[in-house]
Amino acid sequence: MSEEAVPEQVEDEEQEDDDDDDEQEALQDATENTLRLKRLLSEDSQDDDAKRRKTNAPRCGPEEAKRADALIIKWDSQKDVVLRHVLEGLELRELEMLETTGYKPDKFNMYKSPADLTAMHVASWREKDSVGGGAVDMIASFRYKWKLGLADDAVLRKLCHKDLRYVFDKYDGEKTLAEVVEEAKVAEPLQGVAVGCMPDAPGSAAVGRFHRLELIDPCADAAVFGDANLTFALNLARHRKALGHVGRVIATTFESLPTLRERYQEIDDTIKILQEHYAEVYHEVDCTAIPSNPKFKGLEGSLGAVYYNFPHAGSVGGFFDGHPCVNWRHENLMRLFFRALRTFVKPGGIVKVASNMGAVGVRFSYITGGAAENEFCHTETVPFLQWSLHRYGRAYGDRRDAYRRPSDGEGYNVQRAEKDMVYTFRYEPSGKTLGPQPFRLPPTLATLMACEDGPFANQAVGEPRKKLAIQLHKRFVMEVSGVHVG
Repeated sequence: MSEEAVPEQVEDEEQEDDDDDDEQEALQDATENTLRLKRLLSEDSQDDDAKRRKTNAPRCGPEEAKRADALIIKWDSQKDVVLRHVLEGLELRELEMLETTGYKPDKFNMYKSPADLTAMHVASWREKDSVGGGAVDMIASFRYKWKLGLADDAVLRKLCHKDLRYVFDKYDGEKTLAEVVEEAKVAEPLQGVAVGCMPDAPGSAAVGRFHRLELIDPCADAAVFGDANLTFALNLARHRKALGHVGRVIATTFESLPTLRERYQEIDDTIKILQEHYAEVYHEVDCTAIPSNPKFKGLEGSLGAVYYNFPHAGSVGGFFDGHPCVNWRHENLMRLFFRALRTFVKPGGIVKVASNMGAVGVRFSYITGGAAENEFCHTETVPFLQWSLHRYGRAYGDRRDAYRRPSDGEGYNVQRAEKDMVYTFRYEPSGKTLGPQPFRLPPTLATLMACEDGPFANQAVGEPRKKLAIQLHKRFVMEVSGVHVG
C-alpha cells in the first residue's frame, strides 16, 4: 500500500464510523419514542402499586400543570377528566392563549364535549399563524419562511426562472432581497440539471411545473409509504421508467401480504408489474419506525423522494377522528413519520404528503408542523388534481376495501376532491442534534374510563364501561408497538 493511500483509508473508516453512529442514534430515537408512548399510555394500568409508581411520570411541566389547574377551576370543570387530559397535553403558549383570550368551552353544546371543543379551538388558533392548508405556490411559501412583504412578492413574481431559482437557493436573510436579485441577474444558468432548463421562462410558472410534473432526482431512490393496494407506487414506477430514471422505487404497505390478498384480488398482479419495473415491495412496514426495520438497512441517506398519500392512524368505532381520545394518534403519526425520515432522506430530498385540507384526523397543521420540527422545509402546496400522479386507485386502507372502494363512488365523508392537497417539503438539515421528538399526550386508562363520548355514550358506568376502556387501551398500546388494527 502506498503512503498516499493511507490518509484516504483513514478518512473512509472515520466516515463509516460516523455513519454507524448516526444509524445507532436513529435506532435509539425510534425505540425511545415507542417506549415513551407506551409508558404514558400504561402509567395507570399497572396491577402492582410499586410498578405504577415507578412508571408514572409527570404528564406536563410544573408551569403547564399550574395553568391547566387554574383553567379547570375557572371553568368549574374539576370532574371533567378528559378536559384535564386535553389541557395537560397543551404547550405553555397555548395555555396562555386560553387564559388571555377568555375562552370558555360551551358545556351545553349538543354535539361536542368541552374537551372536544377546547382541542378544536386550540388547533384552529395554532393554524392561524401557519402557512395554511390550501394551495400555496413556491413564492408564497418562500415569503412565509422569510417573513417577506407584499412588495417583495411583486419583485419575486417578475423574475425569470434562472433568477428565481438563484434567489430560492442563495437568500438566507443576511443580504437584502434586492442584493440577491442583482446577483441572480449576472449568475450563469445551471448546466446539466433539470432545474437549469428554460432559464428565461417566467419564474413563477416554471418552478410550479416541477412539483406538478414530478421531475425528481433521476438517480436517487424513491419510497412510498402506506400504499394499501400499491397502485400509487405502480403509477410512480411507470412515471420514472418513462422518464428514464435509474433510481429505485421502494413500495411499502402497512399490512401483511395475506391481509392484502383478502382485500385486493389484484394485489399479486400489481406486485408482479412493480417487480418488472425493478421496484422493491416491502410489507408490514411501520413508517414511524423504519430506523429499526432491517429492510431499510443500507438505505440511509439514499432517498431523494418520499410519498405518503392520505395518512390516517385508523378509525375507532364510535369516535369522530377529531376527538381528543383518539386524535393524538393522528398528530403523532406525522411527527414520528418525519422524525424517522431524517435518517433516510438525502439533503435536498423532497417529501410529499397528500391529504384533504379539511381533514379532522390528520389535520394539515399536523403535517406541516411535524415536518418543520424535523427540518423539512415547506416549499409548496399543490392542488391534488393538478398533480400528474393523482390518477391511481384510491383505497380506504382497511377492511372496507374488500367490498367497496372510493373509486366506486364511495367517497370520504365531508371531504371533496378539490380540497385535496399535496404538501411538499424539502429536507434541509442544519447539522444540529435535535432534542427528543415532542408528541401529543395519549390518554390514560382512567381518562378513557371517564369518557362519555363516542362508544362510551351508551355504556353504563361500571364493569361494561371498564371493559370497553381496557379493550380500547390495549388497542392503543398495540398500535404504538406497530401492530395494525382495522
